[in-house]
Parts: sequence; structure tokens; C-alpha cells
Amino acid sequence: MPAFRPLFHTAFSLALTLAPFPAIAAPFTDLAAIDRAVAAFTGQQIGVPGGAAQPVDRRLRLAVCSAPLALSWYGNAQTSVLVRCPDAGGWRVFVPVSAARIAPDAAPAPVVVARGEGVTVTVAGDGFSVSQPGEALDAGAVGAWIRVRTAAKADPLRARIVRPGLVELPVD
Repeated sequence: MPAFRPLFHTAFSLALTLAPFPAIAAPFTDLAAIDRAVAAFTGQQIGVPGGAAQPVDRRLRLAVCSAPLALSWYGNAQTSVLVRCPDAGGWRVFVPVSAARIAPDAAPAPVVVARGEGVTVTVAGDGFSVSQPGEALDAGAVGAWIRVRTAAKADPLRARIVRPGLVELPVD
């Protein structure tokens, strides 16, 4: 029997090594912080037209990001916000944006930009402002997001109506 004793100890040691231990709580990114960042980026709260369609899935377990989150529109139609962690090997999440809806008992806001109308497309930031002519591909009221086409870019862009004849592109 002495020959089996080292085998028994080896097997017992291996079993202890592979035995499940209670999970050690790893730090994860605060998903509510992602929701707040998307709301600040779009200018609208969750569920409001132009804002996130719904909160980020609470089942996600994303590594903590040591750098500030990077947010940008995803795709030409800008129907989603890309949230990413710029750390090396960082993660990314796509947050769908809700389309404009009118409550059944609410009067629709007056349309100030018609489809096919010429508009001024502007981008403004700290210390700069750039504008160029464009064409509205959708109709909308002040504050609504519509698609516009500029001469410089053949693909439609998503812009917010500021006033009649003026739309604004978001600055990242």
C-alpha cells in the first residue's frame, strides 16, 4: 500500500486546486454612469425621443475603465451611440437611440423644416463654428433629429433642428 500513498496525496492536492472557491468580487464599470454619459451626449434622458431607447443591460460586467469614456455616434443614420473604454484592450457598447414619437393625446409640434428644404448645417464647439449648406431629408420640429445631406458628404448625417433653416451636428 505505500505505493498508493503518493498517488492519493497527488490526487487530493489536485482536487483541492480545482475545487471551486467563492468568486472574488472584481470591480466593474458602473452601468448607471454609462447611462448618464449617453444622456449627456445625446442631450435627452432614457426613453425620451433622441435619447437612449433603454438603460444599458444590467447583466453586463465590464472592466473598470481608467480613462474617461469615449462616446460617438455609430453609423451614418446615427441611431446608436458607441460607448467605448479607450484603455488598451478596452470594451465597447452600442446603445440604441429611440426614434421620435408623438404621444397620442399630445398635439404635434409645428414642423419648421420640410423634407427637401435647404438648410444650414452647423458644427460649433469651444472657440469655433463651421457651417455649410445642406438638404433636409426629413421634416421636423425644433429639437427633432432629422437626416440631412451636405454637398461635402454624400451619406446622410443626423442633425438636430435648432430653428427654421438651421440644423446642428453633435460635436464629439
